[in-house]
This record gives sequence, C-alpha cells and structure tokens, in this order.
Amino acid sequence: MDHLKGQIERITYSSDQSGFAVCKLKVENKKKSVTIVGNMVNPLPGETVALQGEWITHKKFGDQFQVRHYQILEPATRAGIEKYLGSGLIKGIGPVMAGRIVKQFGARSLDIIEKDIERLSEVDGIGTKRIRMIQLSWNEQKEVRSVMLFLQSHGVSTAFAGKIFKVYGQDAVRIVKDDPYRLARDIAGVGFLTADAVARNLGVKQEAPQRVLAGIDYTLLQLADEGHVCYPAHKLAQAVEKTLGVGPEAVQSALRQAVSDNRIVIETIRDPLMEGVRSSRVFLKKLHVCEIGVASNLSRILNAPKSVRKIDITKAMAWIREQIQITLADSQSRAVEKSMTEKVLVITGGPGTGKTTIINAILKILKAAGAKILLAAPTGRAAKRMSEATRNRATTIHRLLDYSMKEGGFKKNNHTPLKCDVLIIDEASMIDTVLMYHLLKAVPSQCTLIFVGDVNQLPSVGPGNVLGDLIESNACCVVTLDTIFRQARKSLIVVNAHKINQGQFPIVANESGKSNFYFIQKDEPEEVLSVIIDMVQNRIPGRFDYDPVADIQVLTPMHRGVVGAGNLNRELQKRLNPQEKSVVRGSREFRVADKVMQIRNNYDKHTYNGDIGRIIDIDHADQTMGVEFYRRRVVYDFSELDELVLAYAVSVHKAQGSEYPVVVIPVVTQHYILLQRNLIYTAVTRGRRLVVMVGAKKALAMAVRTVKSSIRYTRLAHRLSLL
Repeated sequence: MDHLKGQIERITYSSDQSGFAVCKLKVENKKKSVTIVGNMVNPLPGETVALQGEWITHKKFGDQFQVRHYQILEPATRAGIEKYLGSGLIKGIGPVMAGRIVKQFGARSLDIIEKDIERLSEVDGIGTKRIRMIQLSWNEQKEVRSVMLFLQSHGVSTAFAGKIFKVYGQDAVRIVKDDPYRLARDIAGVGFLTADAVARNLGVKQEAPQRVLAGIDYTLLQLADEGHVCYPAHKLAQAVEKTLGVGPEAVQSALRQAVSDNRIVIETIRDPLMEGVRSSRVFLKKLHVCEIGVASNLSRILNAPKSVRKIDITKAMAWIREQIQITLADSQSRAVEKSMTEKVLVITGGPGTGKTTIINAILKILKAAGAKILLAAPTGRAAKRMSEATRNRATTIHRLLDYSMKEGGFKKNNHTPLKCDVLIIDEASMIDTVLMYHLLKAVPSQCTLIFVGDVNQLPSVGPGNVLGDLIESNACCVVTLDTIFRQARKSLIVVNAHKINQGQFPIVANESGKSNFYFIQKDEPEEVLSVIIDMVQNRIPGRFDYDPVADIQVLTPMHRGVVGAGNLNRELQKRLNPQEKSVVRGSREFRVADKVMQIRNNYDKHTYNGDIGRIIDIDHADQTMGVEFYRRRVVYDFSELDELVLAYAVSVHKAQGSEYPVVVIPVVTQHYILLQRNLIYTAVTRGRRLVVMVGAKKALAMAVRTVKSSIRYTRLAHRLSLL
C-alpha cells in the first residue's frame, strides 16, 4: 500500500448512512492538495491524518487516493490546531475562540486543553462556565472517537457513534458487544440491518434465537411503517425467512418464544376472504394493546350518558340559521342535528362541502347550551387552521394530552381525564391507532366526541386506518357531506379534487388563462425539475405575488429521484437561500433562513412529526441551531439534527393536515409505484389558492385511474362492529 500524511483542508462529501467521505488533503511537504476517498471516522477540517491505501483514477474526477486504513494524529502546526479546534468538534470553541486560544498558547494549545485546562481563563472571553463546557466536550469526544473506531471496525456508520454514546455513555462498547440488536431498539435511525451487520461481525450465528427474535420485531415494525397493525402469520413467517435467510423451524420457534416473552400477540380469526378457514394475525404487543384500547374506550364513551343538557332540535336549528345567515344543505343540517343527539359522531366530506361551516354551527349551539368544548387536530398546522376558521383556540392532540418527559407519557389519561363536555377533532383521517388509543383514554365517559375528516385522503402515516374502520364498523353515527357549495364550485381546485376522487381527469387551464389550477406538460424529469425551480423562484412570485419560501410548498410523491423530495430540496435551497452560514451534517446542509421540517415526535421540545419551521440562528461554538416553529424558538444540539430535513419540498404524506397558499406538484411516470388516486387527491386538496402540476398527463391519468387495494391489516373494524 501507498502511504500519505497530511492535514484535512475541507470535507467535499460525507454520508451519514455509509460513513463514506470525500476530502481534500494538504499533503505534508507538498504544495498541491489531493483528493482522498473512503470510509473515515467523522473526518474534520484541520485534522492531521496518516493514511494507507492506493491511488486510483476516477473517470470523472481524476486521480484520487483510496483510503484503506487511517490514523488520526494531533495537528502539529499553529494553523492546523486552529482549524482543528474551530471545526465544531469541541462545544464552546468556535472559529473565533480557536484563533484566540492558538494566539495565546500556540502549538501547545492541545496540551493545555488536555493537561492544564484551567489556563484557558487566560484567553479573552473564556470564563469558568465555558471552561467546564470545553472540558466536558473534550472528554466526551475522546470517548466518542473510541466508540466510532469500534463501530467502524464492525461495519457501522460512524455517524451514529455520537447518538450511541449519548444513550449508553461509557458502557457503549460493552452493551453493543453483549446485545448488538439493542442498537435497533434504542437508537433512532439505527435499523435492524445495521445492528445485524454488527452482530454477524461479532460472531452471532445466522439462526441464533436472539437474531431471529430481533428479525421478527424488525419485520413487524417495518409492516407498521407501511400502516399494518397486525399481519397474517404465514406471510410474516415468509418475510422473516427471506430477510434473515433462515429456515421455517427457526422462525416458528422464535415466534413461540416471542409470545412467551410477551413481545407479540397472535390472534386466531376466521379469514373473511376464505369462508370457514381460520387463520392467525400477529401483533406487536404495543399495537395489540392500543387497538383493543381504542375499541374498549369507544364502547365506554358510547354507552355513557351525555353531560350536555338536552337541546330542542327544532328551536336550535331555527336559531342557528339566523345566526350564520347560510342555508344549510340537507347533509349539513343532519350533521348539526346529530351533534345534539349522538355521543360519537363522524362527519366526513371533501373540499367545498362545508365542514368548517358545520363545526362553527355546532360550536355556537353547544356553547349556547353551556357546554365546555375543546378543539384539537393531529398537527400544528391543522390546529392553527382550525383556530383561524372557528376563532376558537384549537391545539394539537399531543399538546391537549400534555406529554411529560419526566413521567414518560401523557399527563391526560384515564386517571386524569380531559375536562370537557364536547371534544371536536379535525383532520381525523390522520390519527393512527396509537394516538387514538391515548386520546380516547383521556376522554371522559360523558363527553360528546365529534370527528371531522375526509376519508378519501391518504390514511395516517402511522399504523392503522382508524377513521375508515370507524366508518366501516357502523359503531357510531356517520354523516357524509355531499353538496359542493356555489362559491366553492367557482374554484377549479375544489372542482378538480372531486373529479379526481370520482376517477375523472381534471380540468386544466393553459398558462396564459386566469385560473387557480394549472397543468404544465413536461415529459422528462429533468425538464420537470427545471420548470418547478423557475415556478417557485420566479414565475409564481412574479405573477401572483407569493413569497417563494413562506407561501409556496412543493409536494412530491417520492423521496428519491430527480423530482423526489431530496433532490428538489437541494436544488431549491441553492436558488432560494444561497447564503454561506451553515452547518453540514453528512450529506445534509442547513443554512440560516432555511425552511425545515421535524420528522419525528420530540416530546421534550414539544415539536412533532410534520411541523415546519425556519432556521433563525446557528452557533458553531455551542454547537446549537435555533429553529422557529409557530413563533416559538426551539434549540437543537448539532447531534440532534437528524430530526430535521429541508422542507422546500416535502412528501405528500408529510403534508397531510396542512394547507398552503400555493402547492406545486411534480407528476412523472417514474413515480408510478406511488401514483394513485388518493395521493393526487390529497396533494391537490392541500392548495388553498393555487395549484400547479408539472409533468406528464399520462402520469396524471395513471394516478387518477389507480385505486390500489392497499389493504392495511387491522382488526379494529371487527372489534368495533361487536360493540
């Protein structure tokens, strides 16, 4: 092998997932920098490294040094030390402070931090508090590096080392050696396949019981991500056998062990598709508890008397017509009447059918009757929209239930229920089985419960099809709003949403016509990308006076590909926010003023999956980033940035429950796997004032025609039908 020694000047590319990096290296005693490539332990600008490897010639990028082995050395020069300390490695030291430390101590700077850290007080701007921060971070980094090296030697991306150290501390290496599958259970972002690679490297046999048990958990979690609450036992077994490369005996033995360990529940049922034949459904224990809990709590609420006093329906309806000065359609009148008599009511309907009018009418009547009413929705944006439409305070379901990190759960539950006579939930199609379980636990028995939603939208991102199952079960009263009002009929967005829902091709205006719904024909993904960038950056702001970041949202079916969310975000960030102040984490770069989305619930920060905010500050010394969500500043440590993604473009699923002034939607045949009616319908109904689709009419026609029988395996409709 060839040998190189030098200082890393900059990181050109670094992958969170693989650990692969491309860097520029200033070779010792050479004027010219070289490109080095390979799997490296979180390389940082300013580090001095000794490398072993070989020279290769890339057909596009020319000569590169392929790294096989490397060792991190302490930088020896003043410039190297300054760059190393200012790289963001040590909390409390940014580029400015690094310069001051090196000016004070020169080439001895690292020795001072390691052996005599109190002397940092001689540096202007460093007090006792900052010294403690630097010391803690310095010691932690040494530990993290040892974890990184251990993980790298066992095939794990070094990007996870900081998280693993944060969870396990100095016991990290011991815990991973004892049970590598804990990584998949305990560390966000580390999946089973990564943990399995570590386990196999550590000598765990292919058919080892702990491996097959972990494989069952993994497969059921993957199926939950696809929306399933349970899964047919024979299909689950086949999937586990295929994933792990093991025989059926090993899987059946592990299934029995998983039942014994109370990790899973298996129910035997009569298969509705095969008369008289009995089959089994396998649940993760948590999802089984939640599904049964949804059914039992609904039964409790349905069978309890109402706390709202009895209302004279005829008088109330006459009074509300005077109050709102609107003629209600028959289905709307029925919905308002049922709100006065039913314990649990579902109101469903598409755009323009008057769901907001109904909520307002119900609120006025029940308030006049002296009822205490709470309003909630699954997401922050949906709650904000509900507040604006009703002029009453609405909150997210998570805030309503008041999650406590200290107590490790929701404060509102069956022991401490909500205080209300009526609870109205909007965007109910978004509620998954787990959230519905926690919500219903907290609903007092005598409360009137009203769900409002559009059952034709995409089902919840999480497991289950709660609104659909509730309607199918006939367990409670359901009112379908089916009249599109005159004013709504003037909007092509509303008209086309209903056309799409009925399997018809939408009416499209040409670019020169005045409309709120446009389709721009482009067949190639590269052309679609170019048009979308121009639309967002120039044409829509120029013609309609919308802000390209605050008002325009690109919604795409997929994450990957030329017009997937990942590439769209990179390209839009370049055009809309080309400033330099940024933090790079792997292949992601965040800049001040970027639009970002939270992608998992963080109860500690009261920030939830799907919340969109703007980056307002980045502090390299403290390694923190501030994001504003709904006029509230939330601080992220750099190690937590995998909870955020750029949000100039988001997937249609992530946009559920939100509305935007302008929506731009790529529709290309390359997305054929996800092109289906309810996805396009959901995307179109997110636009409030303007919808622009860019792509191939063939792809749109394909989507409008496709109603995928994407069965979500649940037992909720059956359980509710028995109430």
